Amino acid sequence: MIAALYRAATRAAGPALSLWLQRRERDGKEDAARLDERRGIAGRPRPEGPLVWIHAASVGEAMSVLPLVGRLRQHWPAVTILFTTGTVTSARLLAERLPPGCIHQYVPLDVPAWIARFLDHWRPDAVLWVESEFWPNTIAELRRRKVPLALINARLSPRSFRRWRSLRSLLRPPVDAFKPCLAQDETIAARLTALGASDVRCLGNLKFDAEPLPADDGEVARLRMALGGRPAWLAASVHPGEIDAVAAAHRRLASTHPGLLTIVAPRHAARGTEMADALRTAGARVALRSAGTVPAADTDIYVADTMGELGVFFRLCRIVFVGGSLIPHGGQNALEPARLGCAIVFGPHMFNFPEVAAALVAGGAGEQVADADALAAAVGRLLSEPATVAARAAAAQRIADSGRGAAERVVEALRPIFEPLREPPAAGMHRARA
Repeated sequence: MIAALYRAATRAAGPALSLWLQRRERDGKEDAARLDERRGIAGRPRPEGPLVWIHAASVGEAMSVLPLVGRLRQHWPAVTILFTTGTVTSARLLAERLPPGCIHQYVPLDVPAWIARFLDHWRPDAVLWVESEFWPNTIAELRRRKVPLALINARLSPRSFRRWRSLRSLLRPPVDAFKPCLAQDETIAARLTALGASDVRCLGNLKFDAEPLPADDGEVARLRMALGGRPAWLAASVHPGEIDAVAAAHRRLASTHPGLLTIVAPRHAARGTEMADALRTAGARVALRSAGTVPAADTDIYVADTMGELGVFFRLCRIVFVGGSLIPHGGQNALEPARLGCAIVFGPHMFNFPEVAAALVAGGAGEQVADADALAAAVGRLLSEPATVAARAAAAQRIADSGRGAAERVVEALRPIFEPLREPPAAGMHRARA
């Protein structure tokens, strides 16, 4: 009953969703040149031969699965990978980082006609969805067409689990469509089983297999020269609800650490100007990375509001606060700074990465703090104790390296899906799906 109501509602919502997409495009949240892709209208022809569709919602999910994509291409080079995401930022990063043999498209919204149009064009031989993208119409249509589905690096927060469990009459059949469901950890595996998934396995977290974030060595050197030996720390992937806490921490630390520079990397680069204005209102002297500036001698806070440069700042600062964790967002990926040898601090809300957070704390690489005052105290101790920073940084690298191997385990789990696609069909003979 609920599934039928959802399908009817989304079918009727097509015109309103088209207007919503246009409004998002005006706000810079959609790609104007590729807006039709969000309605299932393909931006390019389908290549001949077997094709597997991989979907990841946004930047974090997409970056976590890139090592797997590379391995899949090595094992099955005849298979084209169609990679979809839903954000402009992820599309720009994937344009630089996807390996050959891959195509990026924006994912269509879960409107029955749009999904059907998308599938009619691309005719995927299999579908891999990353983490926790459960779109009922899309899954139902793939099941109707008998397309194999797998859920990889599955993640389900306690809040999402409670929400989906309350909609079990809608969700249960789609979740069971994923065979296999490859969970990041045993807790997530248990949640998926409770929601109705039947083939659940725990093979580890693909984020451990990611390569270190890239960086322009010249930019690292230029910024290091601009710092001139000043004490510095980085607040990475900061959300709007955390900027006041970061500003308060800077004020408190600056009184005991002369010349301190705080670097703030917004979770969404487009919010850089907004955050800079808030920091100036709080009395800080602020410089914006997007304006092409480097920190001056009197800069208090440097807002690193550019895309794809977190690797630069993780190399520049060895003390890193991981954002999204002082508010109930669930935290961001602390393995990224860990892999580059940073001492890590995060707030109380790391429920999106509980296994990673616990490993960093238990291994002496990270510290979990309760609030803004505790954040300032923790960063202050690290600024005063370089030996502690070095010890935590070394521990962080060890922990990041210890979880490697998930990508190869996932490749083996996906072998039954990919092996039948090893030999491409003759030109024009690709099978259509009813």
